[in-house]
Amino acid sequence: MAKEYSRTSRFSEVIMRELALMLQREISDPRVGMVTVSHVDVTADLKYAKVYVTRFNGFESEQDAQQCIQGLNSAAGYLRRGLAARVKLRNIPELQFVYDKTLENGFRMDELIAKANAPRKED
Repeated sequence: MAKEYSRTSRFSEVIMRELALMLQREISDPRVGMVTVSHVDVTADLKYAKVYVTRFNGFESEQDAQQCIQGLNSAAGYLRRGLAARVKLRNIPELQFVYDKTLENGFRMDELIAKANAPRKED
């Protein structure tokens, strides 16, 4: 039976917290901007970590999102070394950044619900 709070989930929370701090304070790439970490998935062997990021003010286009992810992936080695200094583990996972669209999808769903309920308010 699996543990309720496994080592990988604890480790992913530590990575999420430390990466969020590092992205706010240490990354100065203009492509990245105001990025926050929304979720981290770590493999069971702790070799790879998929980091889901979102931006506070959103993106104007899909190309801006791709440039932000490229900037983060180019800084992945620096961030990994920073994690190694902050988290005392033998192996630090390889970081892969992915843009998280759940926030945008939530805003879009809110707009659709508001639009669907608008005729009811007029009655």
